[in-house]
Amino acid sequence: MKRRDFIHRSLAGAATVTLAGAPLQLVSACAPKDTGKGPELKLSFQEGIAPGNSLNEKLDYMEDLGIVGFEPGGRNLAGRVNEISQALSGRNIKVSAICAGFGGFILAEDPAVKAEFDSTMRDIVAAAGELGSVGVIMVPAFNGQKPCMPHTLETRKYLTEQLHELGEYALKCGTTVILEPLNRGEAFYLRQVADAAAICRDSDSAGVRCMGDFWHMQEETSDYAAFMAAGPEYLQHVHIASRGHRVMPGEDGELDNYIDGMRALKEMGYDKYVSFECGSDGDRAVTVPAAVALLREQWQNA
Repeated sequence: MKRRDFIHRSLAGAATVTLAGAPLQLVSACAPKDTGKGPELKLSFQEGIAPGNSLNEKLDYMEDLGIVGFEPGGRNLAGRVNEISQALSGRNIKVSAICAGFGGFILAEDPAVKAEFDSTMRDIVAAAGELGSVGVIMVPAFNGQKPCMPHTLETRKYLTEQLHELGEYALKCGTTVILEPLNRGEAFYLRQVADAAAICRDSDSAGVRCMGDFWHMQEETSDYAAFMAAGPEYLQHVHIASRGHRVMPGEDGELDNYIDGMRALKEMGYDKYVSFECGSDGDRAVTVPAAVALLREQWQNA
């Protein structure tokens, strides 16, 4: 009861501070379920998003907000399968994607670093399958990961061959691997959703899929076109954050408009998760429910 009291007090305080004087449509957007036509907006939180001192407190908070997805990190995931499964038992929350957590990287020139990737990634993929996850997020190489194979056609061919093997393994485990394009400040190799989708196609495995991240998608000329370039065949997951400095949606004011991308998701019948990957400049007990309300309002308007 004490934990539930904490949750309800937090939500009540957030509603009072955030929604006082707000337009009626913003207040109504706090309803847990989208009543508009088209696919449901399935919101997911990474583990650090919800307030709470334990996983169960965080999940209680998420349930009260109508959040239906949980995105844990991949580090030591095999050792957490029982913990996560038990915590989610009886709840209307499922594991969405798994966020990286492996060692090494797939385009490493050093054989030992590549071997570390192969081993740790497969461990995470197997655990993701046990948890019923939609897939394990991976980046081919970050800017700081060196020595790295050069950005050439030969490297791309090698990547698609490696991904085919990994994707087939993921399918046997009941999940996928998910390529994440990043902005040029973080990753030189893969920066746009269309490129990720083309690599998925050329990898020739239903276990290789991609995602879009509204923060990183500022590299794109159009959110709508980026998602449509992947389409329902390849788009497996979506990340979201504010569009100014990667905090909670809404904390960057008018910059935080996701309707163009949401329109594409609705038109393609996207039925997977939109997951929060961000920090917060304010009190999470206030900024988190406000962000959820904003996204539900924009989804209805998309």
